[in-house]
Amino acid sequence: MLEPELNEHDYLQQIELLARDVVRAAKDEGWVSYDADPAEASALQRAVNEVARRLRHWHFNGDGCLEDDRPLLHLGGAGVITPGDNPERQENYRTGCARLGVDVRDEGWALWYSWDDKARAHTIVTTALDTTHALLDNWSHGRDIHPAQPDRAQIAAVVRGWVGPITLSPSHATTIGLGGR
Repeated sequence: MLEPELNEHDYLQQIELLARDVVRAAKDEGWVSYDADPAEASALQRAVNEVARRLRHWHFNGDGCLEDDRPLLHLGGAGVITPGDNPERQENYRTGCARLGVDVRDEGWALWYSWDDKARAHTIVTTALDTTHALLDNWSHGRDIHPAQPDRAQIAAVVRGWVGPITLSPSHATTIGLGGR
């Protein structure tokens, strides 16, 4: 039976998973290096080490790797607000949407915390929920990555200050002294 043809994103994700398998096997054998290659490394070991150094995060739509025309947006943090399934959460969600100046949406909103060119904090309210969930997953594993700037159509509001729940990016947590180890 033939497998369905993959779109570009799925194809790249499949290649990434295979590359991770190769790096994991090399790590299990005890020779993968994220630092400079040892002098005695073979050509294969050098190639696998280079793959390991490049695979620093899980790729996802909006990570900036395929969006050549959109620069990365460095974030201090991100969050997601959703209506939830109980009356108290739904009321909190409606209050949050009102505070952000956006309509209530069944899907919820992604909140991106950044700064303007004068270093003033802003909350970007966006529809980029899948990107935000993948970003938060990477951050939960200590991978300090940042998304491509959202398309204008994805931005519902930009609010002065950081409003709402926040998960700090690893780099911002480190900058303010909350970087852990």
